Amino acid sequence: MPPEKRYIAYMLRLWRVNNAGLSDWQASLEDPHNGKQIGFADLVSLFSYLKDQTGTDRENEKVLEDD
Repeated sequence: MPPEKRYIAYMLRLWRVNNAGLSDWQASLEDPHNGKQIGFADLVSLFSYLKDQTGTDRENEKVLEDD
């Protein structure tokens, strides 16, 4: 992600599919600005894409806690 980009918006869709008796999640993201859609076969692929887009490739992200 370019450093000047500070905001990203997507419409997220999630649905379950049965695959050989197992239930898996699939997903798609749609850019509301241009309508471009990207599909993901699993949540790992979705999260990987989001990490690439945001530049967060660290394994352990800092979690903000409520005071």
